[in-house]
Amino acid sequence: MTILDRRLFGPGPSNPYPEATAALGLPLLGHLDPAFVAMMDETCDMLRTVWGTTNARTLPISATGSAGMEAAFVNTVSDGDVVVVAVNGLFGQRMAEVARRCGGEVVEVEHAWGTPVDVDRVVSAHPHPKVIAAVHAETSTGVRSDIAALGAAKGDALLLVDAVTSIAGIDLQADAWGIDVGYAGTQKCLGVAPGLAPFTIGERAWERRVEKPRSWYLDLGLLGGYVGEAGTKGGARTYHHTAPVAMVASLHAGLTRILEEGLPAVHARHQQAGHLLQAGLVEMGLELFADAGCRLPELTTVKVPDGVDSAAVRRELLERFGIEIGAGAGPYAATVWRIGLMGHNARPDAALLVLAALRDVLGR
Repeated sequence: MTILDRRLFGPGPSNPYPEATAALGLPLLGHLDPAFVAMMDETCDMLRTVWGTTNARTLPISATGSAGMEAAFVNTVSDGDVVVVAVNGLFGQRMAEVARRCGGEVVEVEHAWGTPVDVDRVVSAHPHPKVIAAVHAETSTGVRSDIAALGAAKGDALLLVDAVTSIAGIDLQADAWGIDVGYAGTQKCLGVAPGLAPFTIGERAWERRVEKPRSWYLDLGLLGGYVGEAGTKGGARTYHHTAPVAMVASLHAGLTRILEEGLPAVHARHQQAGHLLQAGLVEMGLELFADAGCRLPELTTVKVPDGVDSAAVRRELLERFGIEIGAGAGPYAATVWRIGLMGHNARPDAALLVLAALRDVLGR
């Protein structure tokens, strides 16, 4: 099996929704074509639905989720601003680093990896932070944190949230939970190739944004009417950059697929597949890494059994079965596996395929 066969057409759990893949091959529109502008408006509308927000400034930033993270911070943090960051994994650490590079006075609230954010510790870490930042679904550990509780306790601070692994996979309610700024990625539960960062910023954060961010490309103030000032569509737009037309078309197709199925059904499908996988792993005698009660259904972390070569198992799964599972992150790189069942692959048959392949490779 060639790399092209395995990664684009194979059965392994790393393929996007077929509709999103097909959209990448459509004839390209010009980025100023009225048909593309209409597609962008529809895409932003659908993003509002999956974010659970009415924010006018909800759009796909033209770069991957890491650029969404940077956009969130450069537009809200400047020299001397106090930023409290809940760190319970690799991406909390990255948040803290980006905030520091924006000149922020960062207060890190450390948690053991594999555990959720302790809301009381975070909100009591500083009396008057400008920003409180946390990861909803920590991609490095497979842990879900209670963002609704954090939003209820944030006080005057802006709540900045990483939803890369949670958007369209589990419940996400930006407005109801008090999320002021949020960013995500396309390659996980949205089931679209990596390349865009679904982003939302509310009026409260917009009024307190940095006047001249350190980044020109990610300065949201330069977009003008590009995403529709005050929620309007088709109004005057400021040319800022050439939009990635094929990626927006792919995201439009993926979002259409999700909303036709219905978000509750999509969430339930992720839940079913994840629980089936986790139960099967435990039945196989493997130990799950994330604390019980906060485990993500879409991303399962499991401890590598003693005496097992993590890299060798992952290589055999990929080469023999076309299944790619991730290594752990940071200090757990060789001792934890991360198994994602997201988007098109959040299905019982995909879970059973992973379990059967692991049993074969491990001899269990």
